[in-house]
Amino acid sequence: MFNKILIANRGEIALRVIRVCRELGVKTVAVYSEADRDSLHVRFADEAVCIGPPPGRESYLHIPRIIAAAEITNADAIHPGYGFLSERAQFVEICRSSGLTFIGPSPEAITSMGDKALAKETMKKAGVPVVPGSDGILKDARQGLEVAESIGYPVMIKATAGGGGKGMRIAFNAGEFEKAFQMASTEAGSAFGNPDLYIEKFIDKPRHVEVQVFGDRYGNVIHLNERDCTVQRRHQKLIEESPSPIVGPELREKMGEAAVKGAKGVGYEGAGTVEFLVDKDKNFYFMEMNTRIQVEHPVTEMVTGLDLIRLQLQMAAGERLRKKKYVPRGHAIECRINAEDPAHQFRPSPGEIRGFHLPGGFNVRVDTHCYAGYHIPPFYDSLIAKLIVYGQSRDEAIMKMRSALEEFTIEGIHTTIPFHREVMMNDIFIAGRYDTGFIDHHYNQQQTG
Repeated sequence: MFNKILIANRGEIALRVIRVCRELGVKTVAVYSEADRDSLHVRFADEAVCIGPPPGRESYLHIPRIIAAAEITNADAIHPGYGFLSERAQFVEICRSSGLTFIGPSPEAITSMGDKALAKETMKKAGVPVVPGSDGILKDARQGLEVAESIGYPVMIKATAGGGGKGMRIAFNAGEFEKAFQMASTEAGSAFGNPDLYIEKFIDKPRHVEVQVFGDRYGNVIHLNERDCTVQRRHQKLIEESPSPIVGPELREKMGEAAVKGAKGVGYEGAGTVEFLVDKDKNFYFMEMNTRIQVEHPVTEMVTGLDLIRLQLQMAAGERLRKKKYVPRGHAIECRINAEDPAHQFRPSPGEIRGFHLPGGFNVRVDTHCYAGYHIPPFYDSLIAKLIVYGQSRDEAIMKMRSALEEFTIEGIHTTIPFHREVMMNDIFIAGRYDTGFIDHHYNQQQTG
């Protein structure tokens, strides 16, 4: 195991890694921007280094400063968390050349899966079902039109370097295609520095189901079952649960085998997530692979009994996977508590938290870096807490989540807690019959009417 780990991230995930390191007797180094000086990850790490002003590009995305912080503190490994540099192959290569262990997959695996068009082709070769679409990057809108005509409308135009819903547009017919193509390209260029696009057949009313995988350095890969991430707004997940309400043992086995096959195809090491779209007939199609730990990993922890951050560290330290199969037990749900105002189109709500009361009880968990008096900066993701509950059944988990949400009190800012309370009372969600259009079709209508 490592002697000292630098966490190249902030917020709840940085605090989560620090806690695991403490349990393992590993020293930690927190890095922070000037805006995060009072964050809990800075307070609870063994050492802390300021790496720049508030903007991410000048701090958490500034590779030379992070490497320098690791060198001056004599860290021997770096945990990237999620977001920021967690899927940047160049960062992994620089860590290697600096004598630092990157707690995550190889740069080759990140490159293979980071380019969405290349990832799709890689998975296709591995025998994983993929959504019909273009073979690689499109040269221009004219070529895109030809592909769209061949696979049929509607089509989804997607940024090859995309993520978080940026660089994505739907075209329902040829008349809409060129404008949608240009808008997606412009947004992709602005967000990722890469305007390249590809297109896929648009799957109507799909479910978004992902499979957690883990690989060791000896070629072993396992899956830890699925999570349902269908409740989204603008392709941003808000509620996750495991197991999925629509996945039974047979489909679970098929999806798990496909995810493992795809991960083995790129020699995958560490934690990763293979994401699928599932149609109304329960056909599933590869969408993308996230080569890092996910925000929603706690629901998998609750139904498997595994600490996924600890497992990440063990894989990076050279340990072998000890077991080949984990059957999900019970049901877990996670609600992302964001500093946003759901009554006004989820607009950001940074500011000072004046009151902060966490829910408690049996099988209720909160992952957060916030506290009363903490000032939420406007520079980063709006996630301020993750509320996770576990029940013996899905109905029990929903009831437990309702109770926990009623108890969760945050004063001084707007949060998504009222939204989650409404969802937990929604008949369609309770029945498990929702799709990716759930918020648009049911929640937004309630807000406007």
